[in-house]
Amino acid sequence: MSKQKVIICQDLRKDLYSAIQECPHDRLFILVDEHIRELCLPLISGFGYLNDANIITIGAEDVHKNVETLVHVWQSLGDGGASRHSLMINLGGGMVTDLGGFAASTFKRGIKYINIPTTLLAMVDASVGGKTGINFNGLKNEIGVFSPAEYVLIDTEFLKSLDTRNLLSGYAEMLKHGIISTTGHWAELLNFNMTNIDYKALQALVAKSVQIKEGIVAEDPFEKGIRKALNLGHTAGHAFESLALETNRPVFHGYAVAWGIVCELYFSHLRTGFPKDKLRQTVQFIKDHYGIFTFDCKQYDRLYQFMTHDKKNNAGIINFTLMGEIGDIRINQSANQEEIFEMLDFYRETMGC
Repeated sequence: MSKQKVIICQDLRKDLYSAIQECPHDRLFILVDEHIRELCLPLISGFGYLNDANIITIGAEDVHKNVETLVHVWQSLGDGGASRHSLMINLGGGMVTDLGGFAASTFKRGIKYINIPTTLLAMVDASVGGKTGINFNGLKNEIGVFSPAEYVLIDTEFLKSLDTRNLLSGYAEMLKHGIISTTGHWAELLNFNMTNIDYKALQALVAKSVQIKEGIVAEDPFEKGIRKALNLGHTAGHAFESLALETNRPVFHGYAVAWGIVCELYFSHLRTGFPKDKLRQTVQFIKDHYGIFTFDCKQYDRLYQFMTHDKKNNAGIINFTLMGEIGDIRINQSANQEEIFEMLDFYRETMGC
């Protein structure tokens, strides 16, 4: 898999122009959702070199990350005269970069694309690393391919328009990166002031978070080994996310990951000796900032069923990424139903369900 170029922008107009110049094309398309068209597209629409771009608009939120929307993007590319030599810019959050990347990677067997993430979650997670896809059959990211963008342009100016919940959603992935990297980075993330944000300091943390993910992806681009470290919190988290969708109370992806980290660090404490003090500090941070996803013991079986569909599983065995310490990653750790139910018990007792 080719390596994508990630740029922490100081001047988006210049950086985007340079990226486009490095991607010769016959036609240019910009994919946005309904919210981004209103909030963020105006920030780049004044760039003269984008005057001839064809704008493709899709519905906002994860509910539109589906086959129907994918077909609409393919159809719009075709109607707009796209060829194998066209270029698409995905401007938006993780739903746009995931679906847009998949659409670009499969249209005429693949056209080049550039990601400009506009949410913190997309900056540190969805737009970096080459994973693309859509939700299918009630399951998160069930269909997709590994296909990196040519460029990912990260401009934290977009974050100033985000509300607190969207910022916290992305911050959960940054916290995960801290847990799998160093004690110092984990500590600075726990101590960052999320109520009075210093955006310059946040940009430095974002750059560090992206660097951590890039290093892991470069080592294991197709998730055969150490890239599974990036799944910390996601086995339980995706189950929470799926249950939330099924019960018509959707939650932000990062919130579900944060709640999944609570479960999986507890299991890490039991299975691989993750320190109790670091478990307590991390859980307290999550409880203070992310609140509680409520469920009762009658829903344990459904959560377990969702976990059995996780893409990390092997031969029906549910796999987790666990931690022996901050930075001490233990991939391919299995759990049976009883152990998973114990994790859920811990979550409900500790978070106060």
